[in-house]
Amino acid sequence: MLPFARVAIIGMGLIGSSLARAVREAMPTVQLTVTDASPAVRERVAELGIADDVADGAGAAVVDADLVILCVPVGAMADVAAEIAPELAPDTVVSDVGSVKESVLKVLGAALPGVHVIPAHPVAGTEKSGPDAGFSSLFKGRWCIITPPQRADEMMVERLSEFWRRLGAKVELMDAPHHDRVLAVTSHLPHLIAYSIVGTASDLEQVTKAEVIKYSAGGFRDFTRIAASDPVMWRDVFLNNREAVLELLGRFTEDLVALQRAIRWGEGDALESLFTRTRAIRRQVIDEGQDTDKPDFGR
Repeated sequence: MLPFARVAIIGMGLIGSSLARAVREAMPTVQLTVTDASPAVRERVAELGIADDVADGAGAAVVDADLVILCVPVGAMADVAAEIAPELAPDTVVSDVGSVKESVLKVLGAALPGVHVIPAHPVAGTEKSGPDAGFSSLFKGRWCIITPPQRADEMMVERLSEFWRRLGAKVELMDAPHHDRVLAVTSHLPHLIAYSIVGTASDLEQVTKAEVIKYSAGGFRDFTRIAASDPVMWRDVFLNNREAVLELLGRFTEDLVALQRAIRWGEGDALESLFTRTRAIRRQVIDEGQDTDKPDFGR
């Protein structure tokens, strides 16, 4: 038996369009309705044929749905929730895919009283955006972290968990504040550093007459890939997870100063010790199946 029969997806960027494709592939009998705030995106989604229906608005999309997934920037959650609130059927589960969970839980809980609000975060993505960037295998083998509120209906939590498992994801339950601290380390701070480094390189580019771009090595290429992620989405992530990000940024700054000191004073043993530890972390990421050790030049 399918966990949900009628699914509505609001927002058809990378995650939303990948979700639609994955649902169509893994659960082809699910009635799938999608929408997007952009008329051009809605038109393109209709051309791609990845949903049964493309609604003109969020309210129309959720009529009769038993699962609604918000794939919009965190800053847009409140407006979308207000739009869909009058149209939600009894016992509908409303979830999302955002990288920040505590603020989303508060916003959706306040806007949708009496609704089964169960936030989720599939830890998957690329730097691409838009409906053409999606692909059905995006969530396979990846973690989906579900952050139910206190006193959430356990059956509804299990139905949402099973939905993500059917898409190939591994499911973990976590409280929202802990999720935000974990993701501040594993995702948000690395993105902030990438934006900063590429921004610095952009300033230097004026001095070096294109040499920064021309001679980009692997490390800089990887930073540019991360820094190419959706600007609106990441703006909202940092504004809505500011406490955890600022705490981690303070710790990172202290560690960076210590590294600077080691370089200045020629403390080779300290540098080698750090690099050995970080190399081991890379091996653990590969062993966990979250990346491969295949050559990725030009990926």
